[in-house]
Amino acid sequence: MYIEDEELRELYKVASTDHIEKIETGLLHLEKNPDDRAKLDELLRATHSLKGDSRMLGVEEAEMLVHQMEDLLNEVKENQGLLSETLCDRLYYGIDAVRKIAREAVTGEAHGISIFDVVAQMMGEAEDIESESSFDAEPTVTSSESSENTSDSGLFSLETPNSNNSHSLPNNSPTSEHQIETVRVDFKKLDTLMEQAGELLATKMRLANRNQDISYIAKLWEDWSRNFSLNQTMFQHLEQRLTPEEIQPLEKFRHNNQNYLDQLGEFVNNLQTVVVEDNARLESVANDLESGIRNLRVVPLSQIFNLFPRMVRDLGKKLNKEIDFQIQGGDIAVDKKILEAIKDPLTHIIRNAIDHGLETPEARIQAGKTPTANLTLKGYQNGNTIVIESIDDGKGLDLAKIRATALRRCGYTEAELDTMSPEQIQALIFAPGFSTRTEVSEISGRGVGLDVVKANVDRLKGSIKVESVPGEGCKFQITLPTSLSTTQVLMVEVNSISYALPIDFLDHMMLVPQINIFQLEGSPTISWNDKPLSVFWLGDLLGLASKESDSLIKRKIPCVILKVDSESIGVFVDKFFDQQSIILKPQSKLLQKVPNIAGATILSDGKVCMVLDPKDLVLTATKGTTAVTERSEILTQAQVKSKVLLVEDSLPIRTQVKRILEGAGYDVTAVVNGLEGFKTIRAGKAFDAVVSDVEMPELSGLEMTVRIREYPEYDELPIILVTTLAKEADKRRGAEAGANAYLTKGDFDQNLLLNTLKRLI
Repeated sequence: MYIEDEELRELYKVASTDHIEKIETGLLHLEKNPDDRAKLDELLRATHSLKGDSRMLGVEEAEMLVHQMEDLLNEVKENQGLLSETLCDRLYYGIDAVRKIAREAVTGEAHGISIFDVVAQMMGEAEDIESESSFDAEPTVTSSESSENTSDSGLFSLETPNSNNSHSLPNNSPTSEHQIETVRVDFKKLDTLMEQAGELLATKMRLANRNQDISYIAKLWEDWSRNFSLNQTMFQHLEQRLTPEEIQPLEKFRHNNQNYLDQLGEFVNNLQTVVVEDNARLESVANDLESGIRNLRVVPLSQIFNLFPRMVRDLGKKLNKEIDFQIQGGDIAVDKKILEAIKDPLTHIIRNAIDHGLETPEARIQAGKTPTANLTLKGYQNGNTIVIESIDDGKGLDLAKIRATALRRCGYTEAELDTMSPEQIQALIFAPGFSTRTEVSEISGRGVGLDVVKANVDRLKGSIKVESVPGEGCKFQITLPTSLSTTQVLMVEVNSISYALPIDFLDHMMLVPQINIFQLEGSPTISWNDKPLSVFWLGDLLGLASKESDSLIKRKIPCVILKVDSESIGVFVDKFFDQQSIILKPQSKLLQKVPNIAGATILSDGKVCMVLDPKDLVLTATKGTTAVTERSEILTQAQVKSKVLLVEDSLPIRTQVKRILEGAGYDVTAVVNGLEGFKTIRAGKAFDAVVSDVEMPELSGLEMTVRIREYPEYDELPIILVTTLAKEADKRRGAEAGANAYLTKGDFDQNLLLNTLKRLI
């Protein structure tokens, strides 16, 4: 079976290779550590995921074999037994067969395997592999031929068992299977290629609009031809009144016009066909190039995270502090430039935590804590951003000292500080020159240099915030984009002009009824999360003159809520209408910084669009120099797509279901497990429905559903479970957990999913 879709084929290649490697590694581990039940559970999850991927993409033979492997492992788990050497041999034989079947699915090369013979061998019913199995024997090759063939075998090679051993397994030695096919590339060259790919994408978008121009020319030709045909009657009447000498030039004129029209029509039609084909090819090449280069730029967080354990050990030893340092999320991929730029800020934060956040064992015992302090460096992905957290259980921030320092060094007054929330006071540690230290430490000082840390994070288009509970600990959270090359933006409109607003700082968007706007201390305000929130017109923040319209007054105003660090404001716009991925063009060095503008981009119609700077907008609003204009009219009312949270740990299935939902007009946010799904919902993001798998690491779909239903505000949130578990008992557990619908992947029908969503939303 060959997977026709190129993207899904590539995803299955990567996913199946990963799952097969995990299964083999797990079997090797369990052979040496047969009592490790946690590793057995991991092995079962890997087989379950591989089975689900194979079923969804139609690789039925792989699904059948993996299902058999899953049954064998479940028997071991349920009977509390151990994996014997014989059983491991049979499982190895099965996974080698799956590897070759997977190779056929992604390359089209026939695997030559008898599935029934493999199943019989896995069940222990085949006495002689060679005599009963139909694995196609490979032709005998010389050593030179073997080396040549090895280069194409990849990770899917499956050799014929040795005839001298009836229970020998396919040869999958590392020397014949594993290939290192990498080259070193100067990162500056990748930067240059990325810039050129961005220009190519912009050119592609402009050329796409030429199709419209050619269509307009084709319409003019059609109108011209139609009118010329209608005028034939007039020519006939004229011919009756004219002499033959007078008719001749008229006939020549009519004949020439007809020839020109025929030639022009043929040329326009051919040109239209060629341009459409060329644009389609250019779009495919440009998108593949841009995506490929972007993927080359990403590296795992572990490349930076793994630098810190030694530093923590040495500093802890030097300061006589016992520290349990944990790293989480090192496999999260991020742009290499971001990773390099975040190294120094993370180093500073961790050194601060060790030096002045964590206590000595004696001080911790006196405070009722364990002698060993806990310090965690954690990374995870949240939508289009990467979040890095440094969490310690030390003494936390001293708000009284922060207030005193703000009065002494930063020019704040008591009245100003009294109006601030604890979170805003904690955020003062990022102010330039702020420090509660009265002496210099050779290692660090909590607060010293954090303004530099914040400046570095700002340059990466990210944000940083701190959360602290006195006596219990402190958490620094850095939020960064996954890539510096492209930016996700929300397109908004003011005075009939489009602007791009980066969504990294967009907390929420909604339609605000005019009756919900009230005055608080002379400023227009709305209620958000049960708290007053000041609102401003984007046109006022940008210094644009208000533009009146003859349209009727609308009842609801489009509003986006921007959140930068601890500050939030509401911004009224005329319309928000699309979300795009753009190539940001920074402001020219020849120009000084333009307030509220981060740069520009080129839209698909070839027009230049200004990209707004959310941090500047919040700063402009909070300065108090801008007031919202009294508007009597609203130009347009925005239409917002229904938002669906997709929770699925399998990358191929997640990609395919996301395609289906987006193709049906839904705004889809995809996460990789139930825990991330629950966190995304609790983070305050509004969703109209949840579509989730059941069997997932961290937190299953059933457990996630139970947790969601614990909160009354989510009682009406539709939850649809889509899983391979098709027994009535499984469906009953789904209903008991609180799911509104339970669909099985075995008889998966996208129309059923879409109709179910439409009915529930």
